[in-house]
Parts: sequence; structure tokens; C-alpha cells
Amino acid sequence: MMKLLIADDDLTSRVLLENLTRKWGWEPVVVEDGEAAWEVLQQDTAPRLLLIDWEMPRLNGLALCQRIRKQSDTDPVYIILLTSRNETIDIVTGLDVGANDYITKPFNNVELQARVQVGRRMLGLQQELNQAKEMLAFQASHDVLTGLLNRRAIMDTLDKELSRSYRQQQPLCIAMCDIDFFKKINDNHGHLAGDHVIREVTQRINSALRPYDCAGRYGGEEFLLVFNSSLNDADKLLERMRLSIANTSFNYEKEVLKVTISCGVTVYDSFVEEGDKQFLIDQADKALYEAKENGRNRVVVG
Repeated sequence: MMKLLIADDDLTSRVLLENLTRKWGWEPVVVEDGEAAWEVLQQDTAPRLLLIDWEMPRLNGLALCQRIRKQSDTDPVYIILLTSRNETIDIVTGLDVGANDYITKPFNNVELQARVQVGRRMLGLQQELNQAKEMLAFQASHDVLTGLLNRRAIMDTLDKELSRSYRQQQPLCIAMCDIDFFKKINDNHGHLAGDHVIREVTQRINSALRPYDCAGRYGGEEFLLVFNSSLNDADKLLERMRLSIANTSFNYEKEVLKVTISCGVTVYDSFVEEGDKQFLIDQADKALYEAKENGRNRVVVG
């Protein structure tokens, strides 16, 4: 049941509106003036559809509309202004300050119900639009196969973390991780098996990470990880991650696949100088190459 805010200083009008809207399937929240309405709207689960009387003490309907619209809101409320004024200039004024619709008192119940239904539909369309925008934003910054940050997004994140680390004089570690012999998995079992392995490795990476760490798919079977920690802590975390992958069989259809990863990790010492993103990535990449050269399935500090 959706909430609906009723703000009216007239007791008879409040009771009538409360009974009607409850009958129409709403959960009415009733207040006596604009200030009380404003307080309700600051709550986390505030109503999104508002029936506001024009003439109210402390804060009238027009002033309340103006205050609401001054807030930056990606999910705006729908406001129906209730007024005994029916001059064109008054109607235009009400709409101009932020009301979505208006209805004159005394109102016809059927007309009011129809206008409230329009508000419900508009709020529904706004919610669908917001969800679509969120989905597009997620798709623009995340890898389709793994759900991790894509290359552009993880590089942007690294830029921000380097700046934060420099400002706060805290260490930051960068790791490059690569699935060992991944081409053989694709060649021997097919690309669908390869996709399955990448997803499974991603799950194990995510389960090892802390809330303040970041991971992205750098390309193919390679991952870039950013740790807000000392080199020793990052090394231990990567070792746990490596073991969780190496010690667990990957089941694909009726086949059991053994998968390992190699990792190279380096640290940005924020006490020295502001970080060079590409230099740090190159250092982690060199350590990764060393891990591959020394037999794979290991973590090397560079």
C-alpha cells in the first residue's frame, strides 16, 4: 500500500480526504500544516504523492511547494494543490511554484480520485525511468560476464583511490591477477567453459575482498585489484584468494576443472610522492610476469 500525504488545516477536510484515500487503497499520512508536512517529507520512507492545501498556518501550500522543488531529487514527489481559488492567475501561480496538478474546493470526489490516479501513474513511470537509468549506469561501468567493474571504471576508481591515499597519507596496494593456462581451458573445453571459469573465479575473488577493496576485469582473464591496506595485508589476502581457487574444483557440466591464478602485487607509498597510476600497474604486471615465470599459482610482491 502506497503512502499519501495530506496537509490541510481544516479538520473536516482532513477527515474526508483521509477516509476517501484509504478507501482508494492508499495509506494516508495526515498533518495540519506545511511545517509538519515538511518534517514528514524528510523521513526515509516519506510519501511520494502529496495533497496540499494552499492556505495553511506556519507554511502555506505555495511555500511548501517551493521548498520541496529547491531540493535536488532524482525521485521527485507528485503534488496536487487543493485550493478554493479558481482564478487563472492563481492556478498558474500554483503550477509555477512546483505543483503538478490542482483541484478546487469543494471538490468532486470522482474528479479527485481520477487526479490521484494520474499521480500514481506518473510516479510509476518515474520509478521505471529511474530503474532504467540505474541499469544503464551499471551496464556502462560493469563487465557483463562477471559483474565486476569494467576496465574504464576500475581505472577511474584507481585514480580516485590514489588521490585519497595521497591526501590521507595511507598506503594503497595494486594487484594484477591472471587465470593460469586459460587458453587451454578454452581450447580443450570450449569458450562456454572458459566463461564459467571466469565467473567462478570472480565469485571467489569477491568472497575474499573486504567492503573497502575494489576489483575490476582488466581484460580477458586478467583482474585488477585495489586494496586500502598495507602490502603485508594485501599479500595475505591474495594468498587466501589464491588458495580458495586452487583448493576447490570447478565443476562444468560433467567435467571437473582444476583452476589456479597467479598474482603480482605492489604498493604505493603515499609518504613519498603522488602516485603514477601507470607506473604502479606496470610494477604489478612485472610481478605477475615473475609469478608466471616461477611456476604460476603463486603471489609475487613487486
